[in-house]
Amino acid sequence: MLVQLLMLLLLPAAVTGGELPPSNKVVFILGGQSNMAGRGGVVGSHWDGIVPPECAPNPSILRLSPQLRWEEAHEPLHDGIDSNRTCGVGPGMAFANALLRSGRAAGVLGLVPCAVGGTRMADWAKGTDLYSDLVRRARVALETGGRIGAVLWYQGESDTVRWSDANDYARRMAMLVRNLRADLAMPHLLLIQVGLASGLGQYTEVVREAQKGIKLRNVRFVDAKGLPLEDGHLHLSTQAQVQLGHMLAQAYLNYGHAHSQSPISWWLQIMLACCLIFL
Repeated sequence: MLVQLLMLLLLPAAVTGGELPPSNKVVFILGGQSNMAGRGGVVGSHWDGIVPPECAPNPSILRLSPQLRWEEAHEPLHDGIDSNRTCGVGPGMAFANALLRSGRAAGVLGLVPCAVGGTRMADWAKGTDLYSDLVRRARVALETGGRIGAVLWYQGESDTVRWSDANDYARRMAMLVRNLRADLAMPHLLLIQVGLASGLGQYTEVVREAQKGIKLRNVRFVDAKGLPLEDGHLHLSTQAQVQLGHMLAQAYLNYGHAHSQSPISWWLQIMLACCLIFL
């Protein structure tokens, strides 16, 4: 009986293969501005419609629509969310497909797009419409079950224009992380932040240093600097977005590997081994 009980306790941590029901989906919140919303393949106000194989739809990848309904995800992932601009390829679909291909994220992945182009960090402060909408969408995403795997955050280009915004970036970013963790009741929420590849003003390096300097626990940094730009100035190209999606997936998988075993699960496994030896 003891062995059976221990095996039941270990079962949720041990099962990694096969399809999981949508109620057990892993949810990812996508926030920030235009490079998270996706401008890959966009020239002027026109998207070329080219979807790389790495960004292809998959029945196991869902999107929370602007109407707060789950649907099969496809590019442009932020269509209807970043509604006043033309959206193209972003990092989200490449990220989700890379997780599924890794074999370490079996089941259903739920993407919750929230990014809006042209926004400053101050626009995401608690009490703003953007912040409230992100939290609302995150909560709705969990109403049908599942858990939040991470917040993927790519923002800061608009904060490179004024010194006051660039200088205050670190404080505002840290406050955003703390507020999200409090309002989502997830004190250990993982946030993966993308370091700027470009900026609108002269303070890009100031913002980048602020991003790299965030020392909060469970905040990871993925650097987009050096990835090719669509217009040679601001937005990542389609292939750059694919590469960024893979980098975000690797950061998430590395985090999961480092945190895959808790002291309790190790203790249960040791107890189970002892029981089997003495039977």
